[in-house]
Amino acid sequence: MSNATDTFAARLRELGVAGQVVEFDVELPTAAAAAAELGCDIGAIANSLVFTADDEPLLIVASGAHRVDTRHVARLLGVRRIRRATPEFVLAVTGQPVGGVGPVDHPEPIRTVVDRKLAEYPVVWAGAGRKHAMFPTSFEELVRITGGLPAEVEKS
Repeated sequence: MSNATDTFAARLRELGVAGQVVEFDVELPTAAAAAAELGCDIGAIANSLVFTADDEPLLIVASGAHRVDTRHVARLLGVRRIRRATPEFVLAVTGQPVGGVGPVDHPEPIRTVVDRKLAEYPVVWAGAGRKHAMFPTSFEELVRITGGLPAEVEKS
């Protein structure tokens, strides 16, 4: 494992996460690529997406099966506007690259929303801080380790 992956795995152990970081020979920068490599439903991929919410960082851990409705989430959170963050902003606030962002192990805590759709899967796969590493977890565990707000992130 790389140093960054070792650090991420150590953080998961500190948080009491049972699942182990799995490294792949290829990068898995999209939910479709990850689902294909893992042989699972795209909805079981927990994308860690970074946005700005009124200029503050916001992490939305969303099911790979759909797109985040930022207007809907803005109303839920009582913020004026949510925008997709730039790759530079993502790296600055998470310490992790776009396409490999994990739900934890950031320099500072980030306000987090966890997609309720992930609860439909007994096992979900989340990024482990690198484009070629993921770990198995569950909706409940994601909510616990992120301190995130469970919510519908796609407007029905």
